[in-house]
Amino acid sequence: MEKLAIAVDMMGSDKGPGMALEAVRSFHEKNPGVLLYLVGRKEELGDVSSLGELVEAPDVLPMTAGALDVIRAKGSSIYKASSLVREGKCSAVVSAGGTGAFLSSAALILGKAEGVLRPALAASLPNFRTGGHTILLDCGASNENSGEELMQFALMGALYQRIVYGVDKPKVALLSNGAEEGKGSPEGKEAYRLLKENPKEEYEFIGNVEGKDVLEGPMEVLVTDGYSGNVLMKGVEGAAKAMGHLLKKAFMTNISTKLGYLLAKKGMAGLKESLDPSSIGGAMLLGVKGVAVKAHGASDPKGFLSALSLASRMAKGDMAAELARLLS
Repeated sequence: MEKLAIAVDMMGSDKGPGMALEAVRSFHEKNPGVLLYLVGRKEELGDVSSLGELVEAPDVLPMTAGALDVIRAKGSSIYKASSLVREGKCSAVVSAGGTGAFLSSAALILGKAEGVLRPALAASLPNFRTGGHTILLDCGASNENSGEELMQFALMGALYQRIVYGVDKPKVALLSNGAEEGKGSPEGKEAYRLLKENPKEEYEFIGNVEGKDVLEGPMEVLVTDGYSGNVLMKGVEGAAKAMGHLLKKAFMTNISTKLGYLLAKKGMAGLKESLDPSSIGGAMLLGVKGVAVKAHGASDPKGFLSALSLASRMAKGDMAAELARLLS
């Protein structure tokens, strides 16, 4: 590839291709040097020649699609978009389709990067202590992980922090039911031993942290198995929504509280922005050959734009090649 190219699944979003087109226009204006392959139905996308190259895909997979559905539907937008990365035409793929289809296409079509035991789905959470972000992985690519796989996740997360956020030696912690060294699942205890006995230049291992420290802990990378990570992510999302409802109810109690809301409105907007997944870009499947970014299915143009921007930063950092080098 002469210049950076991104494959964009234009059909996967709950809100349809119109949302994706709006985000692509904004991204193209800011990044005219990035080549975009827009994958989807021509009759719904229209003339996109001013934005990128159209790749026709007649099929759209439902949100409930799994691995077998992806392999069988070779004419689907997610299959064709992922295939562009496998063929070397693109460095990254971005989709707002179903998580199952996204994970299956990235894992089966792109394949694992050299030396990777198992890819991990990573998500970015706000860190109120540092003012930056904490990378959580795995949060759903698999249900069970060995201690050795968790150790690799630490390296993946550290590499992501360096490439995307410029953190040279991020602090890595294990999610556990206690901060003491002897706490955790058998796999977590094994990971603790491996991380402690095999220090890396790429990160600093600081031990265990509990769930209460997820949003304000001292770490930049939080490592856990896929089952626990997925439960944690959905719990954080649910708590954020509940807090929003409670605050709205409290401010609407009477005229005095309504006036208080007007005074606090700017601060409330900042809090909402920090907890908004669309401001971060989405989830990333780390450990595959190439860059794979999953925007939320209900993304608005702002959220999809963030996913495109994130994919661009990761691809420019050549993350897959860098990870393979570190694991070789």
